[in-house]
Amino acid sequence: MVQLAVVEGVLERITYANEENGYTVARVDTGRGAGDLLTVVGSLLGAQVGESLRMEGRWGSHPQYGKQFTVENYTTVLPATIQGIRRYLGSGLVKGIGPVFADRITRHFGLETLDIIETAPERLIEVPGLGPKRTKKITAAWEEQKAIKEVMLFLQTVEVSTSIAVRIYKQYGDASISVVKNEPYRLAADVWGIGFLTADRIAQSVGIPHDSPERVKAGLQYALSQSADQGHCFLPEERLIADAVKLLQVDTGLVIECLGDLAADEEGVVRETVPGPEDGRPVTGVYLVPFHRAELSLAGQLSRLLRCDEDRLAAFADVDWEKALGWLAGRTGAELAPEQREAVRLALTSKVAVLTGGPGCGKSFTVRSVVELARAKRAKVVLAAPTGRAAKRLSELTGAEASTVHRLLELKPGGDAAYDRERPLDADLVVVDEASMLDLLLANKLAKAVPPGAHLLLVGDVDQLPSVGAGEVLRDLLAPGSPVPAVRLTRIFRQAQQSGVVTNAHRINSGLPPLTSGLSDFFLFVEEDTEEAGRLTVDVAARRIPARFGLDARRDVQVLAPMHRGPAGAGTLNGLLQQAITPARPDLPERRFGGRVFRVGDKVTQIRNNYDKGVNGVFNGTVGVVTALDEVEQRLTVRTDEDEEVGYDFDELDELAHAYAVTIHRSQGSEYPAVVIPVTTGAWTMLQRNLLYTAVTRAKRLVVLVGSRRALGQAVRTVGAGRRCTALDHRLGAGGGVRL
Repeated sequence: MVQLAVVEGVLERITYANEENGYTVARVDTGRGAGDLLTVVGSLLGAQVGESLRMEGRWGSHPQYGKQFTVENYTTVLPATIQGIRRYLGSGLVKGIGPVFADRITRHFGLETLDIIETAPERLIEVPGLGPKRTKKITAAWEEQKAIKEVMLFLQTVEVSTSIAVRIYKQYGDASISVVKNEPYRLAADVWGIGFLTADRIAQSVGIPHDSPERVKAGLQYALSQSADQGHCFLPEERLIADAVKLLQVDTGLVIECLGDLAADEEGVVRETVPGPEDGRPVTGVYLVPFHRAELSLAGQLSRLLRCDEDRLAAFADVDWEKALGWLAGRTGAELAPEQREAVRLALTSKVAVLTGGPGCGKSFTVRSVVELARAKRAKVVLAAPTGRAAKRLSELTGAEASTVHRLLELKPGGDAAYDRERPLDADLVVVDEASMLDLLLANKLAKAVPPGAHLLLVGDVDQLPSVGAGEVLRDLLAPGSPVPAVRLTRIFRQAQQSGVVTNAHRINSGLPPLTSGLSDFFLFVEEDTEEAGRLTVDVAARRIPARFGLDARRDVQVLAPMHRGPAGAGTLNGLLQQAITPARPDLPERRFGGRVFRVGDKVTQIRNNYDKGVNGVFNGTVGVVTALDEVEQRLTVRTDEDEEVGYDFDELDELAHAYAVTIHRSQGSEYPAVVIPVTTGAWTMLQRNLLYTAVTRAKRLVVLVGSRRALGQAVRTVGAGRRCTALDHRLGAGGGVRL
């Protein structure tokens, strides 16, 4: 066996780190002087800039970068010189100590500095400027860092990323190693960022058998949660069993047995006969408990609202509609079309109603008319939308305050709402715009909070993509046999007919190719090669549109990609757009995290629901701009599109992604002056009509398509994938669900 070489040095900078597997490329100062840094590669999970490392590994050479050292394992060595200690403390390793305080502390305590912090931290108060508050903070940060390091060293063998190790520690504290060793599948349920596959890898490394019932049950729940991520509320039992056998590579009999055990557990899964998604024939649907409860509950809440004897808008039951609509026309300066009049009457006389229709068909004006009439009767009107941008637009349209649904319900840590059936909203009319985005769980929370007798109006375009979360609520409410009354606006108004964006959106929705020549607001740049199309997309968004139309590349132009991966996917485009719009500058603070670099000025998006952030949580899809980056406090600040300042510790940066380019799914509910859409053969499997239609309808003024005519044709021709597995329409048609 070849003996490993040993290298010691100070970690100067990390040039690349893969958060998935910990693979790192770094530069280390081995003390040879003359600014000569050694390149080291390998798993350096948890290693921080400024630390002294003792690394074991092998010497090698890279054709481009020359001599380098491949690390097999490492340990942290505390620095032994005053200069090393000062650099170690000043590197941002310990929250609360930056270069200034590192200098003061080492001047005061010299070589004893690290011993003092370790054994007598109360003495830090002797250092000028270090009061009790900061001293306490430094002590806590030092202890936490030590504990996290211990967890990381244990997890090093199973290749878990730094940020996940931090999350495990924050979830379980001193019990972290015990949970990882003895109950690894708990991690998948308890810790965001750890799915079944990571937990399974950990379980294998700590010796849990391949055919352990614990593993099979966790695998079944994982398969169901994966299907929920794809929009399904349940899976047919046969499909779930087949998926689990393939995933787990175990006998079908064992899977069936474990599924039976889960069904017998109140918090496991629920089995129920429901109509199948394809042909409506009965299947045994298997639900995760929260989705089954929510589906029953939502059907029950809507039926309760529809059947309620009380009516908070009773004044409209016998109103003189000709007179009311004449008064309205005087207020707004425009007459309503017949189908708009029907929608207004429906919203004000039915307890639950749906208003749907495409762009340019007058949904917005209809909503404004409903709100004007309700206000004229002194009704309490509450306005909401799923995203901050959509809420702002609703507010501008109606002249009244609108908020996100999350903020309206005052969701608390854990996801419970401050408003529910016991404490309903103070409202006579609740209007929710962009309702195609409402997933099952959020729609259920909302319906619970509508008081008896109040009216609920859901407004949205049912032809857009369904919600990111599980369910197909708007479509289910519009299904044949649904008791919820609805109006679909179909007439495109003359003013909207002059818009190429509106005209082409309707053409796409009808299965016709968009017109791409002779229009002033809709363009196609043909580029057959996917990689070149990606580069051209960046050039159009960052340079050409701002130059020709006077729009701001960061604020006004949004790139919408069909998928995340690939040369014209959102991931690659974000890197290129960041280089073009927010390039590195010596005076611009930045922080590397995994394969990404965050800078002040970056456009970013939240990629998970986090109920602990902000006033009422920060939610998947929230967009903002990085406004500050504090390397001493290890904190980055984002101003969201709801004008809220939200802080992120550096170890939470995996909750953020750049948003110069986003997937079309993520753009739902948002509206931008200009959108640029790469439509390439590289995204062939994702190219569907409702995807392209959703992207085009995000634009207020301008659409630029970049890519191949063949890919565009594929997108227009391909009707979306089959229906999601949901039984809400069945439960509504059957007279409602059980009240929960």
